[in-house]
Amino acid sequence: MSTPKIVLFYVFAPLPDPEAIRLWQFALASSNGLTGRIVVSPHGINATVGGDVRAVKRYVRGTREYAPFAGADVKWSDGRGDDFPKLSVKVRPEIVTFGVPDRVRVTADGVVGGGTPLSPDEVHALVAERGDDVVFFDGRNAFEAAVGRFDGAVVPDVETTRDFVTQLDAGVYDHLRSTPVVTYCTGGVRCEVLSALMRERGFEEVYQLDGGIVRYGERFGDDGLWQGSLFVFDERRTVAFSPDPAVIGTCSGCGHPTSRYVDLDDGDGRSLTLRCPECAPA
Repeated sequence: MSTPKIVLFYVFAPLPDPEAIRLWQFALASSNGLTGRIVVSPHGINATVGGDVRAVKRYVRGTREYAPFAGADVKWSDGRGDDFPKLSVKVRPEIVTFGVPDRVRVTADGVVGGGTPLSPDEVHALVAERGDDVVFFDGRNAFEAAVGRFDGAVVPDVETTRDFVTQLDAGVYDHLRSTPVVTYCTGGVRCEVLSALMRERGFEEVYQLDGGIVRYGERFGDDGLWQGSLFVFDERRTVAFSPDPAVIGTCSGCGHPTSRYVDLDDGDGRSLTLRCPECAPA
């Protein structure tokens, strides 16, 4: 393998035959020797795959040949070559499992009723205009935010994406309903749905960070409002936007600062915990 790369992208678009898309995506990715995870649903596609840069480019070109996916915002990053154990391509009711497929409406223009997308520069402009009134709302699971988040962000105590729906429906964040809220997540896909659910709940001014933390990091690195490292769902565990990111995580063993995730169970990514090299040697 010459240069390993990983691509992350999603597209919300009505897919009348998700199984046909699954078969095509499996053939396209596997024929290029890629590994990773692809989820297809009636709402669209969500994919993170990696492999040799030339193979990944062929896969991206092939994916974009399908008209609904032609405008996919593909985010590239450096891989290691062993970032995923295998290729998984599945059909599910949702491309992100909030557990409420019937509450999410998707047209050719994307999710209906979602928040207003803001570029990283537009987010800064909003903060410059509205100051401390702006609330950043983390749309990821709490353990992801342990190593990186926006300064002063609300980080919900959730273990799964389904927990957001439970907490929103219970009114946990209703005190923010008249506040300018900027939702954010890794690449943007979770916020597309989360912002729509928040608006459905009665939140009056909801924005979403377009392109997610990935695009923000590409634009501002560690010189903006972001602090720490970005958790990713592959063997890299975390990526940084500068050579010397802030370390805001703490070791679950000794409490010392660390951004190092270790899987103490069976490698399924659900038992990750922060451990420093002294408490959990490599």
